[in-house]
Amino acid sequence: MTQKQPQQITMTSLEKRSIAGLSAIFGFRMLGLFMILPVFSLAAQHEYSDTTPMLIGLAIGAYGLTQALLQVPFGMLSDRIGRKRVITFGLLLFAAGSIVAALADSIYIVILGRLMQGSGAIAAAIMALTADLTRDDHRTKAMASIGISIGLSFSIALAAGAALEHWVGLSGIFWLTAIFALLGIAILHFWIPTPTRCINHRDIEPAPQQILNVLRNPDIMRMVFSIMLLHMLLTASFFALPIALQNYAGLDSSQHGLAYLPILLAAFICMVPLIIIAEKKRKMKPVFIGAILVLALAQAGWAFFQHSLSGLLFNLWLFFTAFNILEASLPSLMSKLSPLENKGTAMGVYSTAQFMGAFLGGLLGGILYTQFNLTGIFIFGSIITLIWAGAMLSMRPPRHLSSRIIHLETVTKDNVDQIALQLKSIAGVAEVIVVVEEQVAYLKVISEEIDTSTLDAFAQQS
Repeated sequence: MTQKQPQQITMTSLEKRSIAGLSAIFGFRMLGLFMILPVFSLAAQHEYSDTTPMLIGLAIGAYGLTQALLQVPFGMLSDRIGRKRVITFGLLLFAAGSIVAALADSIYIVILGRLMQGSGAIAAAIMALTADLTRDDHRTKAMASIGISIGLSFSIALAAGAALEHWVGLSGIFWLTAIFALLGIAILHFWIPTPTRCINHRDIEPAPQQILNVLRNPDIMRMVFSIMLLHMLLTASFFALPIALQNYAGLDSSQHGLAYLPILLAAFICMVPLIIIAEKKRKMKPVFIGAILVLALAQAGWAFFQHSLSGLLFNLWLFFTAFNILEASLPSLMSKLSPLENKGTAMGVYSTAQFMGAFLGGLLGGILYTQFNLTGIFIFGSIITLIWAGAMLSMRPPRHLSSRIIHLETVTKDNVDQIALQLKSIAGVAEVIVVVEEQVAYLKVISEEIDTSTLDAFAQQS
């Protein structure tokens, strides 16, 4: 091994530019998907022919079906033909679906448009491009930036969707969504650099040969079902909640955005200390299960107070506080519980389940509303959430490990086993995977025990 200078610690301007651009693309796309969520169940019955509650629910969640089916294939395709080609094609599909929905006068055409929107399944390709354009030391920060953009787009979409529908109607929202997609293509080609090479990143991208291992892992599958149920509840709730706010509590749809915004801010403020307690005080399991129980309480509150505006809004605050905690905790739990050798595959299955949950939530919302009205949706949500909480009681408290990636310029097929053994012998290193093709080592380390100086010295010499 030859001595070399340590890598630059701070992000380069190129890395910052890449992360900002990719976060914007992700944010614009999610904004377009979510803007109809707070208004569609109310507005669709007046704007489209052939509407039924089940078809309205299907239109809300349809994008999730094609997202779930195509997420992993698109990610794998990006390894073969290039990230930018796949992302461009996905954004064009998303724009085409938005235009189809904007021109629709029948609910069936809207469903087709939403399926086309979802078929532009580019999340995995964007994550892989992010990894291509950032150094290993900054990958976690880059993924966190994209996560923040998703959270911001969700909050903006709920607040802005109601106001936009009042001004431009559902067709105007879909036209705006198409513009967002085309803007994303412009950012991709004129702002984001092209990577010098595209490689499979073990910690991000799925490997088909690992899928069975993931499906057999009970710890991972608890998290997979958790994200599916969480997004199923979100979509079903926002099928029902706009109807309850306007038709039962008397709040005009044009005012819904003004109600959502302060509640979202309050929920975010309340979520932050609980996340700190979960991570810093090692209370992840009780905070996680407690948040699920609060979700059940909010659903029950909506069922019993659907004619009370204050009751609906109070339970909306409970719902969003719990939802934010779970949405932030689940990726962290997945990272902690997934073995290094199939972490990327586990995240692929996780993303697929998330979008499948959105599809099931819209479909079930429509079916339950037809049979049991709003009360049925909320009671079903409360019952399924209590079952979910019970299933989590047997969850093992996660080990509090953090991830590290070390760049290894000297690793070869001949010395890979020796390097892995040397890394494993460093105090505080719990797991090691060395990937020759990427010239990196993926590590899980015990933060309180890791011998940072020895690890850093090893990295500088490798």
